[in-house]
Amino acid sequence: MRRIRSALAATALAAGALTGCGLGSGDGGGGADAAKAAATGEVKGKVSLQTWALKPKFTDYMQSVIAGFEQKYPGVKVEWLDQPGEGYSDKVLSQAAAGTLPDVVNLPPDFALPLAKQNLLLDVAAADPKLTEEYVAGGVGAYRFAGRDGTYGYPWYLNTDVNYWNAELLTRNGLDPKQLPTTLDELIAQARVYKQKSGGSGYLMSRKPGLGDLANAGVKLMSDDGKAFTFNTPEAAALLDRYRDAFKEGLLPTDVLTDTYAGNSKLFGAGTAAWTTGGANFISSVATDNPTLAPKIVSSPAMGTPPLYVQGLSVPRATRNPAAAVALARWVTSPDNQAALSRLTSVFPSTTASASDPQFSRSDGSNAGDAKVTAFTSLAEARMIQPVQVDDAMSTVVKQQFALAISGDATSKQALDTAVERCNQLLKG
Repeated sequence: MRRIRSALAATALAAGALTGCGLGSGDGGGGADAAKAAATGEVKGKVSLQTWALKPKFTDYMQSVIAGFEQKYPGVKVEWLDQPGEGYSDKVLSQAAAGTLPDVVNLPPDFALPLAKQNLLLDVAAADPKLTEEYVAGGVGAYRFAGRDGTYGYPWYLNTDVNYWNAELLTRNGLDPKQLPTTLDELIAQARVYKQKSGGSGYLMSRKPGLGDLANAGVKLMSDDGKAFTFNTPEAAALLDRYRDAFKEGLLPTDVLTDTYAGNSKLFGAGTAAWTTGGANFISSVATDNPTLAPKIVSSPAMGTPPLYVQGLSVPRATRNPAAAVALARWVTSPDNQAALSRLTSVFPSTTASASDPQFSRSDGSNAGDAKVTAFTSLAEARMIQPVQVDDAMSTVVKQQFALAISGDATSKQALDTAVERCNQLLKG
């Protein structure tokens, strides 16, 4: 989620019961009644839309989208609210507690989860039978939460990660840029060749594993009911053992386990590492900051399941205008409106109809264009790999325990058991 927010920022895009929520007109309702009203009701009256840090850069775009909606539905008047980026999560929670959530709210999945757990959001799949057909599976799945039935948001704009390789360094150090690794086994084998040929002056591997790597190894990270983490498995221990052995062999930077580690993206930019990951616009960004490096970069799909970064629009259960709210959410996330947004910043649309749009599916022949197509085509398989329940405190626990395992200061089983125990304590509050 931080990836997609930072992509937008780079272009200056920068618990009580909920009653009487929203500024729309019409009768209140909840649950099945609201879903039925959304599916069958007339689109008219007042409806409010809240976005997150789109002003001022995207004011013209949003006003155009709203004008199009009001033209399509002459009986509707949209009030657009835009909240600043700082403190948005707290703002949403305070609106929910006060019963003043707008009718349509920009919520990433981790912001939507606490509201869904309090039964404050509309199951938009119940209100919109076409949801699963018209939006990519990973985007829809991001708003389905463990232990709850329903889908609690329309996926809006998306991003994912792509592998980036320094072809010049690969060639210089005995590797073929046309035979890039696609598995951990291949990555470690090529990292060994790279170290030998470079005399230890550089690295192919330059990051430690995270929960996403466990998931790609087939490890179940969380129980089906979302009440407990479950990633302390033999398979997870075996993966950490692989990284421990690679670290001991010198295939990773010596400081990769420390808090002062610069990160593989910076090492890639400095020519110390030959591989990093980044969003679809990574090469274009490098061309600005490091123009001599950009032409040397080649891309490939993420190893395993591509990670998905999602923003979406949710509808409160108690909206007073469910028909207009659902119609507005669909309108904002329509293929045409999402394509227009994607022309303004480095994000991708969430609709299945966009798959054939040449704006996204055809490269201009440059390495940057190839990377964007790689990222876009990956969205069909991309998923939110890390459970949405994982917060910053849990991430810190995982990083610390994984570092202990890879350094050899704890066994992989000990580190995983400790990480699961502490994360479950944090989960229970």
